[in-house]
Amino acid sequence: MLIFDGPAEGLSPLVVRAVREWILRLKQSGISILLSEQNVRFAIEVSDRAYVIDKGVIRHQGTVEELRANEEIRKRYLMV
Repeated sequence: MLIFDGPAEGLSPLVVRAVREWILRLKQSGISILLSEQNVRFAIEVSDRAYVIDKGVIRHQGTVEELRANEEIRKRYLMV
């Protein structure tokens, strides 16, 4: 298992793209990845499951598809 804490933070868009591709290759090879990320678009692109945590409380947990479908959670916590 690999653990990433904010792998897209402070990087140029070109480098973020490269990191995203690297993470996707690792994922496809069967490696489990735990990702903590504030860049919602980046996190959704590389994730299967999502947890939205606010002030230490899990406000949403489920698949990325469920998160995309949950308009209330997206508007309240993700601003997308």
